[in-house]
Amino acid sequence: MKRVSVAFAVAALAAVGVGIGFSSVALASSSSSSASSSASASRVPACTAGNLGAWVAIDQGNGAAGSIYFPLQFTNLSGHACSLHGFPGVSAIDRNGHQLGSPALWDHGTAPRTVVLAAGATAHSVLRWSDAAVTTAPGCRPTFGAFALRIYPPDQRSSTHAAFGLEVCSHPGPIYLTVGPIIPGVGTING
Repeated sequence: MKRVSVAFAVAALAAVGVGIGFSSVALASSSSSSASSSASASRVPACTAGNLGAWVAIDQGNGAAGSIYFPLQFTNLSGHACSLHGFPGVSAIDRNGHQLGSPALWDHGTAPRTVVLAAGATAHSVLRWSDAAVTTAPGCRPTFGAFALRIYPPDQRSSTHAAFGLEVCSHPGPIYLTVGPIIPGVGTING
């Protein structure tokens, strides 16, 4: 629990540093208008790393059997709508930008769909951090050297960052991070 508290403090400071207000974030488009939004989504440009603010909602983490699930939030900071479809690329990095361990595996348990984000709206994916893999997997070599997550929006080659201070594997091999597709709305402890 001490690790989670430290990571939350780092994430909260990072969110304040980029000017993201948790209480003022608007929700992404709902799925109730999916038929009309599918047609219009094809005309909405893809969100780029420069359009997005990203953070791990550490205070909304929910644990089970050696893993903790966190909402990985994406807020559209541009002045126009943009769209996201699919899985973000996620890996932990140190203060020098060097990747720590293997990148996150994609969890295909939920089908990807297009999410249109109005200016100021937020969507999320579910990030699973496996404490069991970090502490027991052969070859992991655990470290508290993680500074942030490097996050690539779906189908993009440039990245953004989110503060992340939990223990990670320093060497590739063990999979200790898993991420689902981006879904509408602000992620909470209940989903």
